[in-house]
Formats: sequence, structure tokens, C-alpha cells
Amino acid sequence: MKAKQQNTDIECLRAVAVLGVAFHHMQGNLFHPGLPQLQGFLQHFSYWFGVDLFLAISGYVIGRSLLPQLRSPGERLPQQWTVVMAFWIRRAWRLLPSAWLWLAIILGATVLTNRSGAFGSLHANLMASLAGVLNVANLRFADAFFRYEYGTSFVYWSLSLEEQFYLLLPLLVLCLRRRIDLLMIALVVMQFLLFRTPLWMALRTDAIALGVLLSMAESSIAYARAEPAFLLRLGALRVIMPMALLTLLAMLAAPALQDLQWRISAIAAISAALVWLASYDKDYLLPAGRLKQLLTWIGHRSYAIYLIHIPAYFFLREVAFRADLAVTAPLHALAWAATGVALTLALADLNYRFLEQPLRRHGRAVADRYLSRRGVHRAKATTAPPDLVLPVSAEGTP
Repeated sequence: MKAKQQNTDIECLRAVAVLGVAFHHMQGNLFHPGLPQLQGFLQHFSYWFGVDLFLAISGYVIGRSLLPQLRSPGERLPQQWTVVMAFWIRRAWRLLPSAWLWLAIILGATVLTNRSGAFGSLHANLMASLAGVLNVANLRFADAFFRYEYGTSFVYWSLSLEEQFYLLLPLLVLCLRRRIDLLMIALVVMQFLLFRTPLWMALRTDAIALGVLLSMAESSIAYARAEPAFLLRLGALRVIMPMALLTLLAMLAAPALQDLQWRISAIAAISAALVWLASYDKDYLLPAGRLKQLLTWIGHRSYAIYLIHIPAYFFLREVAFRADLAVTAPLHALAWAATGVALTLALADLNYRFLEQPLRRHGRAVADRYLSRRGVHRAKATTAPPDLVLPVSAEGTP
């Protein structure tokens, strides 16, 4: 059976994740200091959980594309090391150009269009850009938390966490071989018992670990037997389950429940449950149709949206400041929010078409040439059953 070109359910989850984060960041960033009308709602429902959903997706997709190659008993260490190097090459070309471009744009905006002060100080943004380039933004974010100005690129903390994961996971697999599952389980259990300080929040890896465990379990008979095929019989009502899980995530992420020690672990587990539903790619989350097509389109551009939405919001704040616009009245706020969404999507589409896609293809070509020179053939599919196959090329994004 021919492998599908993409898992549209995973792309829909990426869209939900990035839309949740973008909505969460409107309060205090697009609307500064915030919309009074939203305060009560946001006390009980918050949408930053999209980051953990991204992490679970990345753990799953990277795990299922990389682990089968590294855990193959017939492969020698030099060949496996070559596979790791090729993986890092693809990741670098996929993620770094866009990330660095928008760090440069933020620095330019800080100098050239910052009368309102929305972009913050040049010093903070220089330090934040350095942390982003060095992939330690999560450590700086934890240190800066409620202590000093981080800078406009604060969303890069999760990108750094994922980059650290991309660097460490292959090395851990090479060391632990088939016992990597025990390490992933240990990470989940340990973080369930932790008190989540800002540092541990910036180093949270339980959602990633659960995603990796899902990818490892996917080729098992038990995974196939657990498939929730009954959802298809519900027709359009199948959306009740994912909507209930997303509502629960929003409640757990809200300030009203911030004293629950286990809530971050619960958010990770529910995120993994959504990834599990999406892993079968059989429309268990959402029936095929125009809404799914739209979410798939957004999902493809989710990485660019994540990078771009904060500078887009701050640019609009600068516009409102210079034009002396009042944007907090209900109708004005809706129009301004729509403007923020439209600008973000337009810039993300340009970034996706003219930067991400060409450089992703180039990175694959560079990695394939590297493998070919060393006599290693790149795997075309995972060990999952044919109807579960997701191509190696569909790698995870933050």
C-alpha cells in the first residue's frame, strides 16, 4: 500500500495548537495591557496548552521517523551515526533559517519602528536573539520569569527546548538502544512528582516523552486493536471527544487551577491522547470537509505562525500608537484581532512558500547526498503497519 503524503489529522492538531497559542498571546501583546472583557473568561480557560500539544506531536512524529532507523539490530554504530548526522542536517535547514530571519526582523523593528516601545529595549532583544541562536532561550526565559525583560522573541523558549530534544534523543537512543522506552517512562513519572518551578516549566519534556512512547507503541498489535473505529459511526458527532479534551486542556491551563501540582502532567497526557487519535489519520478528530482543509492549511504554516504572531502583534501596536487608534471597544477589538490574524497568516504564508519549503527541500537533498556518500540508504517508512504509515519527510515542527 502506498504511503500517504501527509497525516492531515496531525496537521489539524498543529493548527489547533498554534491558534490556541496565538489567541492566548493576544491578551497583553496585541491588546496592551489587555481587554477587560476577556479577563473573566481567561481566568477559567487558557490556551497556552498549545505548546504542550506541539511537544507531544514532535515527540511522536520524530520518534516514528528516526527511532526505527537507530534501533535496527543489523545497523552498525558508524551507519547509525551517519543517520543521526543526516537527521540533524534536515532539522537545521528546516528550522534555523526561519527562526534566525525573524530574530533579525525583530531586532530591525526594535531599532526602526518602536516609538510605542512595544518591541522592548534593544539590549533585551539582543540578549534574547543570542539565546535563540544558541538554543538556550528556555533557560534564559526561566531566569527572566517575572524578574527582568526577556525581549520580543520570548516564544523561542519552546523552540530551544525542541532543539535540545532533537540533539539529545538520537544520542540517547544510540546509548540505550531498545531501553529508550524506560528513559521516556522515567521522564514522565519524574515530572509528575516534581514541583514545577519556572526552570522545570522551561525544561518540561513529559509531553515529548509521551509522544516518543506513542511512536514506539504504534507498530504493536495492541495499538492496532485500540483503534477507536467506533468514532466513525458517530458521524459529525465524533468531534465531541476532541472538543471535550481541548476544553479540559483549556481549563487545566487556566489560572483558576494553577495550584494543582499535577496539572502540567495532565496537560501532557491529554495532549498525547489527542496525538493518539490523530496518529491513525482516519478522520477521528474531524470529518473531511472545508473546515479540515482550512485547518490543514494552517497546520502546514504553524511553525511560521508561531514565529511571526508576536512581532506581527507588536507591529500593529506600533501602528495603533502612531495613529492614535482606540482598539479596546468590543467591535473595534474584534476588527483589530481579525487584523492581527490576517497579518500573521499572510506573513506566515509568504515565509512558508518562499523560505521554509525551498530550504526544507534543499536540506533533504543535502542530507540524502550525505547518506549516499557514506553508503547509507534513507528509510522510506517506519515499522508501523501500512495503514499507519507517515512518511519520514513529515518531520515534527515546534
